[in-house]
Amino acid sequence: MSFALIQKVNDEQKKKQVVDVRSGDTVKVYQKIKEGAKERIQMFEGVVIRTDNKGQHTSRITVRKIASGVGVEKSFLLHSPLVEKVEVVRRSKVRRNFLSFLRQRSGKSARLTAVQFDREAINDVHDAKAEAEAERLKEEAKAAEKAAAEAELEAKQAEVEARHADAK
Repeated sequence: MSFALIQKVNDEQKKKQVVDVRSGDTVKVYQKIKEGAKERIQMFEGVVIRTDNKGQHTSRITVRKIASGVGVEKSFLLHSPLVEKVEVVRRSKVRRNFLSFLRQRSGKSARLTAVQFDREAINDVHDAKAEAEAERLKEEAKAAEKAAAEAELEAKQAEVEARHADAK
């Protein structure tokens, strides 16, 4: 196996563009969740405490948030088809790549100093495939909702017809 062939396959798996995410950023990650036959998009918002393999197809971020008083960390592969989009909400001044010290801190001691940045320019990443997929999911949800409403109406109609048939 040649390295060029492996590199070509890896580049095909990459998304065209991803958001420039750094440690200390507060991000919203929109992830596709499959539950049985249904698909939905779930948002996870938190602080990026680690970035790995930037520029490669295995680039990953670890996001931490506090949910009901419990620290929750999730790792996301940026080039994964399950990650719809990553949006930078806030950028903070940090001097290291791995912010493991945030795990021991809570409340005011876990705050990071915010930095001014151009939010629109950073989050301006358009992936035509991802946008088409999100639109498709919305259309499927609308179609399923419409089909359920129609089925409910048909059931009511059948019930009314059965009552009229019994009354005669």
